[in-house]
Formats: sequence, structure tokens, C-alpha cells
Amino acid sequence: MEVETRKLSQIIDLNKIKVVNRPIAKAHGLPNECYTNKDYLFFERKKIFENKWVVIGVGSSIPNIGDAKPFDLLGIPLIILRDKNNNIRVYHNVCSHRGYKILQEECKLKNVIRCPYHSWSYDMNGKLVATPHIGGMNKHSCSNFNKSGSSLKEVKSYVWLDLIFINLNNNEIEFEKYIKPLSDRWAKFWPEKDRDLMVYSNDYGYFNLNAKCNWKFAIENYCESYHLPWVHPGLNSYSKLDDHYHIQGLPNRFAGQGTLVYNPRFKSKLNFPCFPSWPKDKENIAEYVALFPNVMLGIHKDHFYAYWLEPVSNEYTKEHMEIYYVGNEAANSKKFKSLRRQNFELWKGVQSEDLNIIEGMQEGRNSPSYNGGNFSPKMDNPTHHFHKWVASNLMK
Repeated sequence: MEVETRKLSQIIDLNKIKVVNRPIAKAHGLPNECYTNKDYLFFERKKIFENKWVVIGVGSSIPNIGDAKPFDLLGIPLIILRDKNNNIRVYHNVCSHRGYKILQEECKLKNVIRCPYHSWSYDMNGKLVATPHIGGMNKHSCSNFNKSGSSLKEVKSYVWLDLIFINLNNNEIEFEKYIKPLSDRWAKFWPEKDRDLMVYSNDYGYFNLNAKCNWKFAIENYCESYHLPWVHPGLNSYSKLDDHYHIQGLPNRFAGQGTLVYNPRFKSKLNFPCFPSWPKDKENIAEYVALFPNVMLGIHKDHFYAYWLEPVSNEYTKEHMEIYYVGNEAANSKKFKSLRRQNFELWKGVQSEDLNIIEGMQEGRNSPSYNGGNFSPKMDNPTHHFHKWVASNLMK
């Protein structure tokens, strides 16, 4: 801990981190270095992205047994696959022989994952099953080599609402306990039996945006509705700033905002089917929660989305939007296609409007005069909540 603190203190004045945890009226936000310094990003990877439950994709992207894809988490190579029992598993993407990155592109596995270097092969459970010529020419076994000690290294993972979460260091609490505060909050709108009804849309269910900024800006911006009148005039025309309320989850794992008047104006006589247990007196409530560190969730009476972040560098983030509906007809039939397209265009438009804002904050952080930011004591509480979460984890 002392060594890690010394390293962090060489990058950032630790007093600038500590001031984040003051009461909001006296606090400043995270300092510039947390967004611009490349050395800091490596430290953040160690303290946050390796230690916490982090989203790396969705199960719908690998729908069939044998589907596999590589994913790099801030330089850490991983394999995501669906095994023969239809379970999603995550492995470190490295051969135990000479450290070659095994899976280079998305593919369909038949039985094994084969390393292209020396053809060592692993089954979908990660077990090393083939070692060609390991004992000499045409000798595929060796008496003093134990295959069982050379399996792929599996990463602790959990699939919730189709989202694939991992905990690289296997040091976080069990996911069921981790997610319980948010799951319990949403149970009044969206009990577990209703969540099982959601289906991924294969035509208008995904888009991505490339943000030239640090990943944290997307979370900070998503947490608050303060910017609505100026950045989202279309959305604000029916869901105004004073129709919103704050969400600050305790223990501090999520934050965001909700609206009392969700009612998009689509050109259609049809309406999407609603989740059957959604209360009739709360049909116009929708909630938008950032689950720290890297996924933003939106629940509505008739659809759900997950907007997850893939940090690439301190100044570049890939944003992935995944959209789900109630039942396969709503998600994939021709009947609702026009409505899905309109909903897709709505959310892509909203997130694109935010893109300019979060990229502008990245540019602004190059100013040495910026003190980390002064929060509005009334409007910025959820964003301050996120800053405190980052600061607390940095100082652990």
C-alpha cells in the first residue's frame, strides 16, 4: 500500500484526491491528471478495472455454443466464449506455453481453442487437451509434464441482464451481493420474473460511438440531468429538468437520475408491450443509473438498454449501446420494426448530443487553471457520488 501510494503521489497531489470526499459544497472534482495522465491510467487499471466488477460485453453478442471473441481490457487480453453447456465463460487470452495471444478475432469454435504458435489446444472448459510433439517428434505427451497445471486461466465472471461482468483479481464480493442494492431498488418496477422476458433486438438493438475523451466523462455526464435544457432540447421538450430526481445508491456503487414523465413522441399507432408487473401508476417513470465503473443503464416500462464503456486510452473510449424489449415480437418482428427504428434513432441522437459535451470536457482538462470543478450542491449530487467512488478506490 505504501509503495502504491508513493507512486500515485508522484503523479497527483494526493490532497487533490482527498478534497473530492469533502461535503459537496466544499468539494472539488477529480484533478486533471485523472483524465490526461497516461501513467495515472495504468494505476487506475490496477485499482479499479482489475479490482471491481466490470462489464466487458453482452451475452447476445455470442448467442450460440462455440461462439468466441477476444476482448482487451486496457491492454489485458481476454477470451469471451459460450461453452458446450451454454454458459458464458471468460479466460485470459494467453497460451500457457510461450505466452502467445491465442484468439485474434471473433470465431466459431468446434471443440477446441488452438494456439497458432505450436498448436497447443484447450477445450471450452479451459483444459489443455493437446500438446503436439511435446516429447519429441510424434510424441504428444511427456512423462515429466503435467497438463493439468497448464490450463487456461479463467476469470471470475457473472452474467446479469445479459451483461458480462468480470472481476479480474477475484477480490470483490460475490456479484449477487454487489448488485442487490440496485436490484432491490428496481424490484418495485421490474421484478426478476419480468427481467427474464427481455429480448435483444437484432436489427435496431446496437450502435457504438467513439468518444475522444476519458471514460469517466461519460459516467459523470450520465449521472445528472442538469445539462438537459441546453444539450438535449428535444428530450427536454417533454421531459424537463424539473421533472427529474436524483438517484444515489448506498452503498456507493451506483448513481443517476430518473424522470416522472417518460413519454417519447413516436410516429406510430402501435405501442411496445410493457413489462407485465410495471405499476400502472408509474408508467411514465424511467430511471437512468450508472453502475460503477463502466455501464449506464436505462429502464422504462417497455424497454431496457445498457450503454457500456470500453476504455482504450486516457483520451479515447468506445461506447456500446445494447437495446432490449419485452418479448421476441417487440424485439424482432416486422410489426414493431418502425417503432424500434424510431427508438433506436432517439437514443442514438441523445447519446450523440452528449458526445460533443464529454469531448469538450476532455479538451478543457488541459487547462492548468482548472481545480477539478466546483459542484452545484443541488444539481450535481449524483456526479459527486461517482467522483467520491473513484477517489475512495484510488486511496484504498
